[in-house]
Parts: sequence; C-alpha cells; structure tokens
Amino acid sequence: MTLASAGAVCVLPGGYVDEHGTVHRTAELAPLSGREEELLATLAGAPAAELATEVLARCVRAIGAVRPVTPAVARRLLVGDRLFLLLRLREASFGHRVEGRLGCPWCGARVDLEFSTADVPVKECPATSRTYRVELSAGDVKGGAPRALELRLPDGGDQEALAPLVARDPDQALTALLARCVADAGVPAGEAARVVGRLTARGRRAVERAIEERAPAVELEMELVCRDCGRGFTAPFDLQEFVFGELRNSRDLLYRQVHYLAFHYHWSEREILEMPREKRLAYIEVLAEEMEALSHAG
Repeated sequence: MTLASAGAVCVLPGGYVDEHGTVHRTAELAPLSGREEELLATLAGAPAAELATEVLARCVRAIGAVRPVTPAVARRLLVGDRLFLLLRLREASFGHRVEGRLGCPWCGARVDLEFSTADVPVKECPATSRTYRVELSAGDVKGGAPRALELRLPDGGDQEALAPLVARDPDQALTALLARCVADAGVPAGEAARVVGRLTARGRRAVERAIEERAPAVELEMELVCRDCGRGFTAPFDLQEFVFGELRNSRDLLYRQVHYLAFHYHWSEREILEMPREKRLAYIEVLAEEMEALSHAG
C-alpha cells in the first residue's frame, strides 16, 4: 500500500470502542513526514510504547468518526491495532520488503532474514464492546465461590505504564497487566490486584486465554537456520522496535537532508519537513543524479 498525501484508509483488526459503546474500525492514515523523523530522533531513548503513541497521534487522522486522534485516543487503541497501524505506516515508508539481521542464540553469529510485511500474520478479532464477561468456576478462585469477572483488553496505556516493569520482571508485569484489565464494577478501586492474586493457576490461565482469544494480534515468529553452526532456531520478531529502528534517522542526517534541499530548491525548513519521507528522498536522488551528470559533462 502506498500512501498519497491525501491519506489512505485501512480496517483495524480489532477496533476502537468509544465512550458511547460505538465501534470504529476504519483508520485514515497520513504519510510519515520529516516531522515524525525529527520526533523519533529527539526521543531516541524513549520507550517504544510512548513513541508509538506520539507517532500514531500524528499520523492517524481519524478512526471512524473519531477525529482528531489525540494521544489519549492513541493510548486507548488495542495493542494489536497499534501494531497493525505501525505496520501499515512502515509499508508506506519502505514498501513491503523487510531485510535485517538477528544474532544466533547458539553461536552468536549474525543471521540474515528477509520477508514481506504482506506475510505478517494479522489475527482479526472485531471489537464488540469495551469489556467482556468471563465466567470462572469454583476451581478458578482460591477459597471462593464461582463468579463472573468483567475484563477489558490491553491497550497502549497499559504498554506505556508497564514498560519499565516488563524490562525488570516479565512475570510480575503480566500480573500487573491482568489487574489493570479488571473492569468489574463490583471490584472497588485498588482491589483489582487482590482479585488477580486470588486466582488459582487454572483461573489465571482462563483469564489469560479469554483476553488472548478476544484481542487482535500482529505477531511474527521466524524459523531461521544459522549458516555458521547449522542449527535452527525460532525467533520472535519485535515489530514495534524494528519499525522505529528503521524510521529513526539521526537528527544530524535529517538536518543535512533539509539543508541540501533548501540550498538547491530554496524551500523552507517547514516545507521540507512536512514532506513525506519518500518524496523528500526522491528529490535528493534526482539532485544527486543531476549533479553527477553535470560533473561528467564538465
């Protein structure tokens, strides 16, 4: 998919449920510009979830009837929908082909990888409501009677809040995520963690499975073989980190490109930074070819 300056429309695998319970699934995207690259260069050390919120708030013009898409709206997008939109924006900037390298877990050698974003599995689970009811049996709750639990699906706000904990203790982060997803009106504020703590191992699996079944997902696991040691391995592909790694030019390089175009075309910094990345690089390539032709002619 190529994005024109007028934007393009795609359908979310999940959907955004507003405060009135209306589900919005169409998203109108604007192409990435130098402004977003400048942002990524400036916030190079920021957590990926926060970068995703900022980029989506800038590049998603509308979600259904929701316009504009503010950072608050971007945070409430489901995790799978956020990854899906980043994937579509990545395609707009670089096309479908992906090339990269991963370290072999056996010998440490670098292993080349190549795939098309069109082949990245997207699990669709169209949203129907903001919360979902999960029935738990007596064996799912420690020392308690069977009960129903109201849950919501993980969103960008959860990603941002739990990013530091994920890095330190993934198991504790999962427990904290389950507590954040408890949306039961019968559970007093601050008691969600205690509710999760009273779940048996079977009860936790039931809750995790209920969330997984209802949540859209964009996940890719690659089967690779190391040429050095000959061993095969399965590698999960972190789409979010990879996309930002590709999009993040150094600020110095970006400003050199701006200077180059401003010097030759006399455009303003604002005009150049507001160009889609593809268009800016196309002009730089044309200039390079013209200057090379002139040098040969002389």
